[in-house]
Parts: sequence; C-alpha cells; structure tokens
Amino acid sequence: MARDSLQAGNEVRGSVNINWQVVATIAAPIVAFVVGAAWQRWLENRPVLISFYGHVAAFTFTPPGGQASNIHTHAVVLRNASRKTATNVRFHHHGTVPDFTIWQPLPHHVETLPGGSQDIVIPTLVPGKEIIVSYLYFPPVTFQQINAGIDCDQGGARAIPVLLRRVYPRWANNLARLLALIGLITVVYLGLRAVVAFIGS
Repeated sequence: MARDSLQAGNEVRGSVNINWQVVATIAAPIVAFVVGAAWQRWLENRPVLISFYGHVAAFTFTPPGGQASNIHTHAVVLRNASRKTATNVRFHHHGTVPDFTIWQPLPHHVETLPGGSQDIVIPTLVPGKEIIVSYLYFPPVTFQQINAGIDCDQGGARAIPVLLRRVYPRWANNLARLLALIGLITVVYLGLRAVVAFIGS
C-alpha cells in the first residue's frame, strides 16, 4: 500500500510541467517595470549641474585717437539638467573675479574667501534653467587662469565638451527617449524569452 502511494506521488511529480510561455508572459511586465524604475532612478540621480565653455575670444580694440589694446573674453554656460533645484551655486575662481555679466539675469553676489579668491554665488538655480556667465579681462591673463570649478549643495558641476548642433523640440527628445526605452525593454523581453526557451528545451 505504501509502495503504491509512493509510486503515485512520483508519477504526479513527474507529470508536472512548467509552462515557460506563461512564465515569460508573467515575468515580462515585471522586468519592464524594474527596467523602467531603474531608468527613472538614473535620470533623477544624474549630475545636477553641467557646464561648458560657450566661447573663448581675443579682440584688438582701438579707441578713436588712442592706442590699440588687446581684450580677452570667454563665457561659461551652466545648466541645471536635473529635476531638482540647485542651491548655493558657486563659480569658483583662481583669484579675484574680473568684469562679468550673467545672462539670463538672476540674483547673485560675489563672495571673497579667506584665501583672497572670489566666488560668484547664485542662491538657487531651478530645474532646466541655463545661464551664461561672460568674462572680460586683459592680457596676460588667459581663460585657463580664471575659473576654478563650479559646485552647489547637491554636488559638483560636470564639465562636458560640446559641439554646435541643431536643437530639437522637447517632444522630439522625449519621443527619442521613449523609443530607446521601448527598445531596451524589447531586448530584455526577447532575451528572457530566449533563456526560457533554452531552459524549456
């Protein structure tokens, strides 16, 4: 009797087949959710600030009846690329700040540090805001001797190299991101299906 029961139990266990198609169908939305959440987290944890040089130039200025003199200028572009407001944004400098202007205008002040160098301090920079700080100075000072980095309470700005390029509308950029995300989810899903098919075989 016990032998018959044991044999019946083994037959039941042996007859249980896993439908991997169903497993893949159930797992796919879960994987997609995990990938989407990871993507969202990555977007939120990107560096708050990015910066790059807008231009570097030298001019020869000759006033009426005067002597020619050289003038140097450069611009630093700063953008809040995150969804968080950047606070206590500081443009550090190797020494005192030369003549400068900020576009678009916003509240700011110059703070002298104990070592004698000066910071341009911007209390807040809202998400998506982009500003241009333009400097004007004279030889022998060059642009490499002016700026000493940018940071805020949320972290340091990431300096990036840039090239002039066409600016696409926001909807086009969002569509490109969506298509990239769909492509990533599709690749993950097909990979999962391939693994399931391999295990099932």
